[in-house]
Amino acid sequence: MSTAAHNANHSNGSSVNESPKYKGKVLPLEYTSHEGPLNILGFWLFLATDLILFGCLFATYFVIRTHVDGGINDKELFDNISGFTTETVILLTSSFTSSLAIFAMRNNNKKRLIGWLIVTVLLGLSFVGLELREFIDYASQGYTMQRSAFLSGFFTLVGTHGAHVSLGIIWMISTITQIARYGIDSITARKTFIVSLYWHFLDIVWVFIFSVVYMTGVIS
Repeated sequence: MSTAAHNANHSNGSSVNESPKYKGKVLPLEYTSHEGPLNILGFWLFLATDLILFGCLFATYFVIRTHVDGGINDKELFDNISGFTTETVILLTSSFTSSLAIFAMRNNNKKRLIGWLIVTVLLGLSFVGLELREFIDYASQGYTMQRSAFLSGFFTLVGTHGAHVSLGIIWMISTITQIARYGIDSITARKTFIVSLYWHFLDIVWVFIFSVVYMTGVIS
């Protein structure tokens, strides 16, 4: 959004000190602008389509996970439990810090809001870095997605999630920049709330990847 457009919307939007109500209840700031509820609803619909995408990737992985073409299988590939466990702890921690950011936003604490978002970004970068190192390690051993259907399904599923996390990091950095520039208003609150929803969604998807892909491979 351009500076002029944002300033125009800001002047027409609700300030954090106002307390708009609906049926006697105070509305969260992100719902106080005219387009806020519609944008949030639209994003929930987007998450539903993204859920279908990951559902298809999970289903495909299940079908082809045993098709190793005489190569490495999931039990042998996932022998380094500490690696993907660390990734899981980092991403779940980032979900918690993202929630703390929303809490700070609800309390109109700009400094803490930006601080917790920055922590979330740093944790996200750590997760992506570990995942890239994992992929590079597999590739250096000859375990590439061209080697077998199992590896193709694994890299596609986990890589798609990693690409989503990378997009979320860029999106969050953009949101931090806007909060630093415009403060907390109905527009930046809506953007922060939506990117937080997106981040929690990715955390949930990763929990399934951890449980269904990695842990199933370990105990198979």
